[in-house]
Amino acid sequence: MLKQLGGKVTPEEILGYSRSIHWDGAKFCNLEETKMDIPFRAIPKLLYRQLFQRKNRLPTCEIPLVPFNAEEFLAKTDTVKCVWYGHSALLLRINGLNLLIDPMFGQDAAPIAPFSIKRFNAVSTDLVDDLPEIDILLMSHDHYDHLDMKSIEKLRPKVKKYAVALGVGRHLKQWGISSADITEFDWWEKAVFNNVTITFTPTRHFSGRGIKDRFKGLWGGWVFNNGKENIWFSGDGGYGKHFKEIGEKLGPFDFAFMECGQYNVLWRAIHLFPDECVRAALDAKAKAIMPVHWGSFNLSDHDWKEPVERFVEECEKETIPYLTPRIGEVFIPSKLSENKRWWDGIYRFTFPVHPENPPSRL
Repeated sequence: MLKQLGGKVTPEEILGYSRSIHWDGAKFCNLEETKMDIPFRAIPKLLYRQLFQRKNRLPTCEIPLVPFNAEEFLAKTDTVKCVWYGHSALLLRINGLNLLIDPMFGQDAAPIAPFSIKRFNAVSTDLVDDLPEIDILLMSHDHYDHLDMKSIEKLRPKVKKYAVALGVGRHLKQWGISSADITEFDWWEKAVFNNVTITFTPTRHFSGRGIKDRFKGLWGGWVFNNGKENIWFSGDGGYGKHFKEIGEKLGPFDFAFMECGQYNVLWRAIHLFPDECVRAALDAKAKAIMPVHWGSFNLSDHDWKEPVERFVEECEKETIPYLTPRIGEVFIPSKLSENKRWWDGIYRFTFPVHPENPPSRL
């Protein structure tokens, strides 16, 4: 269990953090005031809903995984290709590079908590065996539903380089990753790989894997620009002025993966509601969007498919193009296809699921 916590914050780490203007000497800070304290009087009701009011919070059967189509994904093309693995895990192919974002393939989003938060789709670390070599693995921040130790350990033989938020590197090094393979990013910092410019963008969120390391690492999103397409992964975080700034500095975006799920009025400052998700995308000048941060775990008290339902309503109201691909299927953002409401009929799926993860009743 202690290994799950990752690396400790050392004086050497603090020295590295001090290079950032977002480090105040004791912690990293959001760009605007962000209060996260839940009122004590709200805790009993929250716990009651979490433990006893669970109708529709989970799907009635396990959501299947479309088997990885390596031939389709790796076929030469001038356009960006993607695969979504539920929650915020994304595999991208850009300029011949294989990029993997927030690969949480584990079964539990709360491995050190008193109550586990189990995955409700067919994704598992077994799918790593089918993945191609990963040129860059990117981490937006160090929360357990994004940075999973077992997934990192399983992926290690396939990963060449790691691009991570400032402060995440200490966890990877604790789990056996060479520091020579890790590049940490402050907000707005960028690097170029195979003619793809990768930029780390700010969000309104927080970090930490234990009691003592909250705000001891940064949190953010990623922009990928190859000169032909400009793609943005928003990362976790509540609505704020930074979205317009991202759009002004780095937009417009041809496509954006927008956080949309696990929201609650009690922590609205650090997660987007669906209407805020679409508004944020418009602020950042995104031309087409897709919801992520849903479809894998029950981390709040809304129905499991409420995020995508409300997301679709908001997109249609604002007339912004969107995609809602199945988990595991290869798709091309620049070729918007018909959106099918796959979440309404998971019993009716006829495509084969991953052989080691057959559908089962929860």
